[in-house]
Amino acid sequence: MNKRALSLIVLLVFAASFVAGCAPAATPTPQVVIQTVAVKETVQVTVQSTQLVVQTQQVLITPTPAPAKKLKVFGAYATPIEEPWDGVIHTALKAAQDAGKITYEYTENIGYSGDMERILREVASSKQPDIIFGDAFDNEEAVRRVAKDFPKIAFVFGSGAGPSEPNLSVFDNWIHEPAYLCGMMAAGLSKTGVIGIVGAYPYPEVNRLINAFIGGAKSINPNAKVLVTFINSWFDPAAAKEAALAQMDNNADVLYAERDGVIDAAKTKNLFVFGNMSDQNSLAPALVVSGPVWNMGPTVDYVLNEVKAGTYTSQDLKDFSMVAKGGATLAPFHGLDAKIPADVMKKVTDMKTAIETGAARVDINENEPKAVN
Repeated sequence: MNKRALSLIVLLVFAASFVAGCAPAATPTPQVVIQTVAVKETVQVTVQSTQLVVQTQQVLITPTPAPAKKLKVFGAYATPIEEPWDGVIHTALKAAQDAGKITYEYTENIGYSGDMERILREVASSKQPDIIFGDAFDNEEAVRRVAKDFPKIAFVFGSGAGPSEPNLSVFDNWIHEPAYLCGMMAAGLSKTGVIGIVGAYPYPEVNRLINAFIGGAKSINPNAKVLVTFINSWFDPAAAKEAALAQMDNNADVLYAERDGVIDAAKTKNLFVFGNMSDQNSLAPALVVSGPVWNMGPTVDYVLNEVKAGTYTSQDLKDFSMVAKGGATLAPFHGLDAKIPADVMKKVTDMKTAIETGAARVDINENEPKAVN
């Protein structure tokens, strides 16, 4: 190859290189990069969305707290529940059941011939209640024997004796304060100055009501004559009615029905009468003026709270049945307070306020009252 041809080739190669160096570089396809970025963003969003769904599900499956367990309560009553003393306990427990606080079963009219111990043992063994309420009067030893054998059950019984460790608490009606007020009103209503009272037994818990009633009557009329008859039974309406009729034959024109049956006697001669333990106006709406009322609600509520909290211990629950804690009140007058002389009613109202505020106390006299006072 001659020099001219060689120079021409070199020149052509040089020109081609120059042109290649000056031309713009080839740009890669941008879709690849964009698609890659898009894929990354999509993955991130999907992950975040999944996390949100999981969190939402955790909130939805949070379990609802189970409802509080109701206490199991059993009532053991020596008399029929129509008898006011046991009826007051039954009413308070029924109210607790209606309020959804407890489940409640009961047996009434157990009597005093030995069935109380048998029934209590059967109930404690088979039903295993948390609490057994009842009255131990004339069944005292039987109740205490069973309570001792079942220390995990709270036994809460009406009793004239004291509590017993670890699980037997006692209560009683302490309605002597409103009984005193009723005695005041009875003296104001009486035209003959003779008042009749029919009671169950000359036991301390009965005596203190009768003595308070007599004290109230004497505070209004020191010369008032008060006749007292005991029927020696907790529930014998026929005997109570007969006793009241005999008092009426001896000029009693106002009566205190410490026992059932007296109100029926009052209706035979259209005489004013005071009930006992509960509002008994419905038995004779035009005649039952008022009466000392026992409210077991404060006692029941206290015991339920103690058992539920696991802090229950045997104790004397006396204070919960007195005026200061709402355990003792006067029955509603149903308009019959208008029959009481205004000056007497003023004294009754003042005394009631003094008792409620602690400015006055009614003496607790548990001695047996005389037949004529």
